[in-house]
Amino acid sequence: MPLSLSLPSCLLKRLPRSATLICCIALSGSLVGCQSLQSSGSLLGFITPYRLEVVQGNVVTKEQAALVKPGMTRTEVRDILGSPTLTDLFHADRWDYPFTIRRQGTQPQQRLVVLTFDGDVLKTIEAPDLPTERDFVTSIDTKKAVGKVPVLSLTDEQIKALPAPKAAAASPAPTVAVNPPARDYPPLEARQ
Repeated sequence: MPLSLSLPSCLLKRLPRSATLICCIALSGSLVGCQSLQSSGSLLGFITPYRLEVVQGNVVTKEQAALVKPGMTRTEVRDILGSPTLTDLFHADRWDYPFTIRRQGTQPQQRLVVLTFDGDVLKTIEAPDLPTERDFVTSIDTKKAVGKVPVLSLTDEQIKALPAPKAAAASPAPTVAVNPPARDYPPLEARQ
């Protein structure tokens, strides 16, 4: 359907031919602009639409994988890594721990840790280069550090350079009653 037919016929009769052409160009330009917004992910480079954070699977870190050794039972492995995300009826001796995360402002991550068992005993561990727990948290942190991080401890030289504490002015010692008056409280439980 031609673009000019979508305009109301009363407008087409009143507008000169050049105005109709300008309207058609403006309308097609706005449609092209909408399409480019869909593909680029941002409007003018600084407005970005909200994208849903997608986290799927089990996070397995280098520290966790180091605790899992061949010869462990399924229960011991489950205690360390958690329940496997995927177990297959046809491959009962294989546990899969896939992990994917897509978070706005960070690079998407995808890993797969595969454990194979011989009966109830762990036989092999197939894992990619796993991040440490600290590296993983740093990789998904979208907050940028602002300013300089303050130093929270003093060196020995700085401690020696501190002024000596001033002696507190002598204040009269508080008087303490030798025999404070006895108080009579009601019993907590009823006497029998």
